[in-house]
Amino acid sequence: MLRYVLKRLFVFVPTLLCVIFIIYAVMDLTPGDPARIILGERAAEEQVALLREELGLNKPLFMRYLRYVSRALKGDLGFSYSRKTPVLDDILQKFPYTLTLAVWAALLSSLIGVSLGVLSALKPHSPLDTVSSLVSLFFASLPGFVLGMLLILVFSLRLRVLPSGGVSSWRHYVLPVAALTFPAAAGTLRLTRAMMIETLRRDYIRTARAKGAGERAVVLKHALKNALSPVIVDLGMHFGYLLGGAVITETLFALPGLGSHIVDALRMKDAPVVLASVVFLSAFFSAVLLLLDLVCAFLDPRSRARYAGREGAR
Repeated sequence: MLRYVLKRLFVFVPTLLCVIFIIYAVMDLTPGDPARIILGERAAEEQVALLREELGLNKPLFMRYLRYVSRALKGDLGFSYSRKTPVLDDILQKFPYTLTLAVWAALLSSLIGVSLGVLSALKPHSPLDTVSSLVSLFFASLPGFVLGMLLILVFSLRLRVLPSGGVSSWRHYVLPVAALTFPAAAGTLRLTRAMMIETLRRDYIRTARAKGAGERAVVLKHALKNALSPVIVDLGMHFGYLLGGAVITETLFALPGLGSHIVDALRMKDAPVVLASVVFLSAFFSAVLLLLDLVCAFLDPRSRARYAGREGAR
């Protein structure tokens, strides 16, 4: 298992460095001079040139990238052009709202998707399977922002039972969590159903039933455990989607999270905020994927045996 962890960490670090370089290059190529944004449109060219030299903006892209990485490793992600405050402070202040939204949506989508997927696989082509497949197809094809606007129209403007924005109480999270939950649950449902149907046809499932194992034990102990590995990986990808989808959802529901913070920074061309926020989300998502890989390796006996055998041979 230690070999597996080291291998995943070896992939994690260069992946994160590549993500930082791509984001840094894209932000560098976007229109707008950071020095001009800081000093204002009426600033003299001499002042702008001095500030560009002070910020290192007159140096080549790769040198600025290495400088940014070295500072980021020390916890220095720069200062906001518009707010004149450390970027990391703003991220740590706003990220809990985004994390709360993504975690609740991930938990609910996992519960709904896995439960209905297992039930549909146990009774394929039944009325429950048909209805759940149609509903999941509908939500999978419906963009999150469209679902969010529909929820606001129905529950906030028409029925007036839930607020359309803010974070004053748990009621303010109901609609944005729902807007993220149902599309994610649709994909989890379809994958769980497919994996369970395939697993229930395996020889060891027939052997377990032939030995007199109860249906509940066969489903929970044998089939579900072996079918969960790809589902867990998919849930990790959905969690990344939920973090990214929070950018639109938070803007739509006026939540003061990291997603809306990125949108505001893009409008102000505040490059350090955008760069640091996206890098922070990428690092967090990469860490979640690493954790899920370890969970899958723990659940899959073949992975454990493979890496245990290599370590024993050493």
